[in-house]
This record gives sequence, C-alpha cells and structure tokens, in this order.
Amino acid sequence: MNTGIHPPYGPVVFRDRAAGFAFLTRSTMTSERTVEWEDGRSYPVVDVEISSASHPFYTGTARVVDAAGRVERFERRYGRGAGR
Repeated sequence: MNTGIHPPYGPVVFRDRAAGFAFLTRSTMTSERTVEWEDGRSYPVVDVEISSASHPFYTGTARVVDAAGRVERFERRYGRGAGR
C-alpha cells in the first residue's frame, strides 16, 4: 500500500440503539463521540440504524412472499376464461 493516501484503520464500536446492541470491530470510520467498552478502554462510537440484531432477515421476522400463491389466488378470484 502507498503510504499517506489511506485513511487510518483502527478499532471502532458500532452501536444499534434500537436493538441495544453494540460490537467492536476495526474500520476506517471514526467519530468524535467515544464509549467505554467492556475492556475498560475508550473507543470511537458510530450509531447505525440497522444491524444484524434488528434487521428482519437476521432476526427471523422477515415475511416470505409466495408468488405461486398469488397467481392461484388471482385465478380463483377472477377465474380463467375459456380457451385461455
């Protein structure tokens, strides 16, 4: 890597305030705000809207769309015309 052209890469806490979930990882993102982590050290904190703790896909609350069922329901409701 060329020196002096890349942003600093270091530890940062990402916090999902809606779910009350936070995790420590490394990133180029930074923040003026800090939070004290479980190890007693202070890290920059970035608040996020959605994380794996609150996203419906990861929590198992996602709805599955049944396309075949919709077609059958349409055909039952409006019927299939003769010769079609």
